[in-house]
Amino acid sequence: MIGAIVVGAFAGLLAGLLGVGGGVLFVPALTVFLGLDQVDAEATSLLAIMPMAIVGAWRQQRYGNVNLRDGALLGATAIPGAIAGVAIVNVVPERVVQVMFAGLMLVIAFRMVRERPRLTDPPPSG
Repeated sequence: MIGAIVVGAFAGLLAGLLGVGGGVLFVPALTVFLGLDQVDAEATSLLAIMPMAIVGAWRQQRYGNVNLRDGALLGATAIPGAIAGVAIVNVVPERVVQVMFAGLMLVIAFRMVRERPRLTDPPPSG
């Protein structure tokens, strides 16, 4: 229980600070530190992300950073995608799911490094 609290607090802090999706942090932490298998870690992460997303969206809305129309569209289209993803992950071998998740993390890391602002770039206006 203490391990889950530490993982949740640390992942929440990093997700809020760095703006990364919580699943990128939660899933590896749940598998490495708490011993969950890949599918259980992903399902647990999805449940844990909901309150973080609600609080984060509420706070960002106060700063005027939320586009409600786009958020509603993303949320509505994510529902059938999530249903399809659950159906697929329950028939695919766990090792395949692990490799796919690792590949996704590598793509995210590559894009973050490649698209990072340079020290010589002017600050964004706004």
